[in-house]
Amino acid sequence: MLRSSSGIARVVGVAAVAGLIGAAPTAQAAAPASAHHHAAARHVLLLSVDGMHQSDLDWYVRQHPVSALAALVRGGVDYTHAQTTFPSDSFPGMVAQLTGGSPATSGVYYDDTFNHALLPAGTTKCAGAKPGAEVDYTEDLDRSKASIDAGQGLSGLPGSILNMTGKPQTLINPAKLPVDPTTCKPVYPHQYVKVNTVFDVAHARGLRTAWSDKHPAYEILNGPSGNSIDDLFAPEINSQAIGFPVGADWTSDNAATQEYDGFKVHAIINEIDGFDHSGRSRVGTPAIFGMNFQSVSTAEKLPVSDGLVGGYLADGRTPGPLLSGALDFVDRSVGAMLSEIEAQGLAGSTAIIISAKHGQSPKNPAALTRIDDGTIIDGLDAAWQQAHPGAGKLVEFATDDDVMQLWLTDQSAAATTFAKKYLLTHDATGNTLNGGSRTLHSSGLQTAFAGAEAAARLGVPAGDSRHPDVLGIVQHGVVYTGGKGKIAEHGGDSADDRNVPLLISGARLLHDVTVGAPVQTTAIAPTILRLLGLNPHALQAVRQQHTATLPVL
Repeated sequence: MLRSSSGIARVVGVAAVAGLIGAAPTAQAAAPASAHHHAAARHVLLLSVDGMHQSDLDWYVRQHPVSALAALVRGGVDYTHAQTTFPSDSFPGMVAQLTGGSPATSGVYYDDTFNHALLPAGTTKCAGAKPGAEVDYTEDLDRSKASIDAGQGLSGLPGSILNMTGKPQTLINPAKLPVDPTTCKPVYPHQYVKVNTVFDVAHARGLRTAWSDKHPAYEILNGPSGNSIDDLFAPEINSQAIGFPVGADWTSDNAATQEYDGFKVHAIINEIDGFDHSGRSRVGTPAIFGMNFQSVSTAEKLPVSDGLVGGYLADGRTPGPLLSGALDFVDRSVGAMLSEIEAQGLAGSTAIIISAKHGQSPKNPAALTRIDDGTIIDGLDAAWQQAHPGAGKLVEFATDDDVMQLWLTDQSAAATTFAKKYLLTHDATGNTLNGGSRTLHSSGLQTAFAGAEAAARLGVPAGDSRHPDVLGIVQHGVVYTGGKGKIAEHGGDSADDRNVPLLISGARLLHDVTVGAPVQTTAIAPTILRLLGLNPHALQAVRQQHTATLPVL
């Protein structure tokens, strides 16, 4: 049992992992007793391995047939054609898994967007104020984004990190939040999401809940109630990495990312043991709990780290040395969790779900072209001002990774059409991985949607205040960045962005089943409730968009 701050205590052996799934429980940890008697599980552990593709899972299991991940595949149901939501950003991807809703239903399109109906952060006189505000739910919200505790004031030593408060709302600076023009009050992340979460449903029925993620802004997963996660552990991943050079955050080096993920793994093992994330208070193993891993994501993005080349080999399929090592780390971590589940006698009552918020594109190194989106936007603004003398800039706000999202100062059909035409008729020059340059047509875009087209593409009514006014789908391999610090990104609509694993194992479910039919990660939320014997239709998004549970359970 692990309740100290020294990292993962042990990694489960091959025989233990292979025999874990379906093992009879020996002693049940404490848990609230309000789950339905037809429940297939008393606990659901959800693990999001961000950046991981289904092809990565397939490759790893082939290469490591006695690994923890291989044991989970043999002991469960493997959905081999799962897709995450679009846009394929971390924020809507995680919200989808825990609400059952796509961005059109949840209202969450990205972690940094614009809303034409809200007021800018810091607004105190709301009457008559002009609406339109950035909605930034990234690390920028932290009281101190340089500190892993986001400004709580801990010692800064690794051993203190697990002592972070379970109420990340207190680590958010309200002066940085957009303002609701009706109430003239800041809009916290949990107030922005339009639908409830699995945590809302479970908490309302007296079940304990816990989650760990990468920014305090992930308190959005509390849902509209604002308090449905009993134990929310959110160390800041973009803070100064302890023991690394000044200015290096936990994503700038893959070894740092693995150390960071290790804090969250430690928290999960404490929760499996029936304690809170810190290991200090005995509270019972949660009914719903889990975390996200970032190690695979940074291993796909970083050109080189720790002397190892990042991303994939030239075939565009085989993980390179850095990524292979990150997958090993995730496997060891999952193995440690499975070992602790078995040690606590919870194997027969715990379902494990593995998926990912997003993939990463491109996998093929030869496809990469980095384009400075700032140059494109400056050109668009200049063209608009030339066509409309005296007009100001056209682009109010942009979020571009391997997708282009523009919010405009003028939402008229004439303005959105102008923007689309410019983007599709102007070339862009970008840098390739090998340092050369490449000219791409249409600003690096494959196609673009503007105004009502963008609303229709995203599935929302025209005039919705949240969606981008212009939505660009990039040519494969395009990453919008002014630097050379990354070789892949996410957010877009390509297979590399969206084809993620979805695996459910444990709790005496079906074993060694492969489902090739297409499924969406939105199905995870109602499936969690079904596993716990709760009604999936208690989720608002399930009712609104008719999200089904995963088949063959």
